[in-house]
Amino acid sequence: MKERNTLYIAGITLIATLGGLLFGYDTAVISGAEKSVQAYLITPLGLGSLAHGATISSALIGCIIGGLISGLLAKKLGRKKSLMLAAVLFFLSALGSGFPEFLFFKRGEPGMGLLYMFNFYRIIGGVGVGLASAICPMYIGEVAPADIRGRLVSINQFAIIFGMLVVYFTNYFIARGESLEFINTTGWRLMFVSEAVPAGIFGILLFFVPETPRYLALTNQDHKALRVLTKINGAQQAKLIMADIKKSVEATSEKLFAYGKLVITIGILLSVFQQFVGINVALYYAPRIFESMGAAKDSSMLQTVVMGLINVIFTVIAILTVDKYGRKILLMIGSVGMAIGMFAIGTLAFMEVIGISTLIFIIIYTASFMMSWGPICWVLISEIFPNKIRGRAIAIAVAAQWAANYFISSTYPAMMEFSGGMTYSFYGLMSLLSFVFVWKIVPETKGKTLEEMEHLWKK
Repeated sequence: MKERNTLYIAGITLIATLGGLLFGYDTAVISGAEKSVQAYLITPLGLGSLAHGATISSALIGCIIGGLISGLLAKKLGRKKSLMLAAVLFFLSALGSGFPEFLFFKRGEPGMGLLYMFNFYRIIGGVGVGLASAICPMYIGEVAPADIRGRLVSINQFAIIFGMLVVYFTNYFIARGESLEFINTTGWRLMFVSEAVPAGIFGILLFFVPETPRYLALTNQDHKALRVLTKINGAQQAKLIMADIKKSVEATSEKLFAYGKLVITIGILLSVFQQFVGINVALYYAPRIFESMGAAKDSSMLQTVVMGLINVIFTVIAILTVDKYGRKILLMIGSVGMAIGMFAIGTLAFMEVIGISTLIFIIIYTASFMMSWGPICWVLISEIFPNKIRGRAIAIAVAAQWAANYFISSTYPAMMEFSGGMTYSFYGLMSLLSFVFVWKIVPETKGKTLEEMEHLWKK
């Protein structure tokens, strides 16, 4: 009897997680370029903070669109071809954002048309992020064996954080020792264009991964589905899994609320809480936050690298423990750590204390997020929905996540202008509410097959 093919599982998982790396790369690249974009495109046009905020956040509009259409594309094109489309969008966005003048405009002459074009390229990159954020964990969840699914889906979050770390390093080395003039004319372009390299590699490698067995079964390609399952799990186990898949595919209604509204509500609230705790404020505005603490420009970029390293370490902790201790306990521990971090930062802000203590609590907060809500929210979203509604349900949850992300990121400057202490205390309150939500409502899914989730919701 052929046993589980661990090397094959690892290979296709790592290729799929390149989508997560590009998700992280694309969303964090703006942190190093945002001041230069402001200097090149916003200030010369006499536009204010509203236009600046809208431009910096424009990719999130694409993320919402990508999240919304991900379910339809996953159903019509399949998981694999949808990821290929995301790779193309990442590649085009990287080149277009770096050189928005291409074809239509002259370099060095900013205008409203050029500003619109830059935003267009950022939005199509955002569509790629929205697709990848929904379909990468869906893909991994549908190919992974149940007992290691949490660990494998968590690797996608590791890839997201690693992508952010890579771009923090890239931005730092592009800006290091260079004049402000170079950064504002050429440096920011290199930051965006650098994304084309991992995007191209991702697109090429996707030709070597299979479509997921769940999608193949849903589209009546049973022979192909069984072949993929056999290659992953071995012949005997593959037949048992295939029987469960076929049973669920034939028995399940296609209506979105076939299993009630609770499962959809939980998916949406997981996504909303993941953003309302304020994590992307720390990620998008990291250099500015560190500069407000008195760090010089190069130093603030370096501190984002340090924060990125801490994020990677604590994401690894989540990967190593999610299948051992379960999803709920890690989420609750993370909620408590985030609440402590944010309430402390809020208190320091009220007292107008800025320094090493603030940095320590930012690290406590982000470390708590990275070992809990960062990866495990995606694990749960990839596994709580029954087979027949998974694509559409994940699309709704992911769109809700990006909408919440846009709301939190765009309101942060105004909230900080009103009161820094109240802003961080609000995120602390959301962390406490996330604890109650998980404790009372979210089910434990550790070790359950995707087909067993149907029985849970039927009850």
